[in-house]
Amino acid sequence: MDPSHELDKTTDGDHMIEIKPVDVLKKSEMTVRVPGSKSHTHRALIASALSDGICRIKNGLDSEDIGHTKACLRQFGVGIEEDGDGVTVHGTGGAWRRVDDPIYLGNSGTSIRLLAGAAAIGTGKYIFDGNHRMRRRPIQPLVDSLRQAGVMARCLNGDGCPPVEIQGRRIKGGRVDADGRLSSQFISSLCLIAPFTDRGLDIRVMSGLVSRPYLDMTIDTLRRFGIETRRSGYRRFHIPGKQNYRPGDHVVEPDCSQASYFWAAGAITGARVTALGTGKETMQGDVKIVELMRRMGCRVDYGNDGISVQGGELTGIDADMGDMPDVAPTLAVVAAFAQGKTTLRNVAHLKAKESDRLEATAAELRKMGISANAGDDCLTICGGSPKGAEIETYDDHRMAMSFGVAGLRVPGMRILNEMCVSKSFPHFWTTLHSMARD
Repeated sequence: MDPSHELDKTTDGDHMIEIKPVDVLKKSEMTVRVPGSKSHTHRALIASALSDGICRIKNGLDSEDIGHTKACLRQFGVGIEEDGDGVTVHGTGGAWRRVDDPIYLGNSGTSIRLLAGAAAIGTGKYIFDGNHRMRRRPIQPLVDSLRQAGVMARCLNGDGCPPVEIQGRRIKGGRVDADGRLSSQFISSLCLIAPFTDRGLDIRVMSGLVSRPYLDMTIDTLRRFGIETRRSGYRRFHIPGKQNYRPGDHVVEPDCSQASYFWAAGAITGARVTALGTGKETMQGDVKIVELMRRMGCRVDYGNDGISVQGGELTGIDADMGDMPDVAPTLAVVAAFAQGKTTLRNVAHLKAKESDRLEATAAELRKMGISANAGDDCLTICGGSPKGAEIETYDDHRMAMSFGVAGLRVPGMRILNEMCVSKSFPHFWTTLHSMARD
């Protein structure tokens, strides 16, 4: 039986999708193709815009968040052309155009953190703002680091959150202390502008660093664009100044965060699900979720065509999610089908995502009849027999996709405001629907 997705409206006019279970045999094999990495696409676009020539990006993600980054770069004066085979970016060498009106970035945390830093090398005053949730997402650590580098920066409401004002100017550079406890994006933002400073930036990470693989991705992007970088683990990053981003062609690899939902489908249905084009050598930290699924009882294969996950008898585990926060809700949903307790640790930074994912995940699991409790820095799930429920997404794409997968096993799963997935995976529901078709 194929899964069937029916789009309805609730009585208050909000949209809702219901996922009907699919009858999957354990010998069943499914393949799915996921879009390009969102994190990689953001970085490739910004680095291309900073280059002094023409760059071509293939397999980049086309989503709401990426649209915000493109729109901002166009306001900066960057030429961006899109066709069916990719995106062409006409780099400005960091010569940003003055932007008098506030730049709106919705709820794209990556966009505002990377682009607010990038504005520091521009001309004049730039103001970045977003929706109501964005105005609750911290950006003060980046503001503090930029000030140390000699940049005039401030949060206009005085609360450490957007709207944020950046005064573009020539930056001398030098030592900068950075706080990575909430996000590695603050440090990535500094790294991206360091080549345009006079003396470079010597970035010292003074507090704990989360989401480290995303910083690895930033450093890798710099090197691919010809930027010299030096580092001492995750404590110190030195990027010399007076460098130029080199133009060229770049291919974005498939997004392992998006693949995680289909690996989760394999884990809970018993089918063998392959995410085409994914591989073990990726710099995306979220790929590590498959090894956590292996520990839970799944079979994991690294094939030439992609990584495959097949479910088995699932048992709870204890897992550190510090380097892969985006897939914590995915694993939490898988844990609902496992026997015993699963504890996800090092997840305090989930509170400052598109929603408070820590509390939201626990609340929606409880609706499904699963015992789940959110602590200050952990999430505990006691697996059992989940039941159907009406899931609130909190306008958070990862909540919608994670709990949507549960509907492949559990009747009566209804996802409210299902189109919030357009933030990162506009065709998610179509892909979920088609993955089990003959």
